[in-house]
Amino acid sequence: MSAQALPAVRGGLLALVAAALFGVSTPLVQQFGAGLGAFSTAALLYAGAAAVGLMSRQPTGREARLQRADLPRLLAMAGCGAVVGPVALAWGLQNTSGTSASLMLTLEALFTAVLAWRLYRETMDGRVWTAMALLLAGGMVLVLDQGRTGGAQLWGLLAVLVATAAWGVDNTLSRALAERDPGQVVMLKALLGASATSMLAVVFGEPLPSAAAALALFAIGASGYGLSLRFYLLAQRAFGAARTGSVFAFAPFIGAALAIALGDRSASVLMALGSVLMLAGVVLHLAESHAHAHSHEPLEHEHAHRHDDGHHQHTHDPMPTGAHSHPHRHDPLHHAHPHVPDAHHGHRH
Repeated sequence: MSAQALPAVRGGLLALVAAALFGVSTPLVQQFGAGLGAFSTAALLYAGAAAVGLMSRQPTGREARLQRADLPRLLAMAGCGAVVGPVALAWGLQNTSGTSASLMLTLEALFTAVLAWRLYRETMDGRVWTAMALLLAGGMVLVLDQGRTGGAQLWGLLAVLVATAAWGVDNTLSRALAERDPGQVVMLKALLGASATSMLAVVFGEPLPSAAAALALFAIGASGYGLSLRFYLLAQRAFGAARTGSVFAFAPFIGAALAIALGDRSASVLMALGSVLMLAGVVLHLAESHAHAHSHEPLEHEHAHRHDDGHHQHTHDPMPTGAHSHPHRHDPLHHAHPHVPDAHHGHRH
């Protein structure tokens, strides 16, 4: 089975691994972050993520390096994804049900898909719009459910909604860096986020965590934020921001299942209805198929690539095996095959 025959398989599997890692982390953050400040929690999570990024950087020639011009985007990613997102989530988890908070995170896919459609021209047909409507309807049902249980619970859920919006912006911004070394991207984004939230924790006088809580949150951040982000970036590289966001929308259901297993008994009929609507939206989006004749304009760029994907036809002496990275040129090409909005398929529809 060639990469060209099933262009979404690799991306889907990578996004599913990212979803599982992040989904498991949400109820664990609620458990081990209890009593801690939101800034301290976020700082520990992204310190763990930074360690993963540091250890997973690739040598030159295997992956494209970050450029100085990427710094403004990295700063924006860190602000949205490593400061606003985790702080809002940490505060929200202390003020609402872990199950409903996990399910609300499904709306991250909605924000990501809409922004990818607007900024990167990723395909959004009737099936995808229906999927997005189902996700939105499910989120509204969850808000209604928490509104019945009191104002504090509702405010906590709305804080989680802010986190999903921040991560949606982060996901869309990161699409342009998906062709860079993911280890470098994870490391720098996480370092920026951990530094900012650490300073804010000191400014607001948040209490120091116990050694056990700090170690647990560091480990959760390493897996649920560092490794998860690495796999997320590789998935975006494989099949675009919107589709990665849709597969990643399985994370909340994994998190909700774990929250219930850990003793959360807040499940209700409305919560079940909201989860069914959201799950239907995820499945509908993933069922999309896209193929047509299309043209590739001349293009020069650098990223990790192979020579068996039907798009990299330049030669080497000797020809390398496996993935490698260097600046290269694509000549004009016209063909038809199933494709997704990766770095070579940003054409208009």
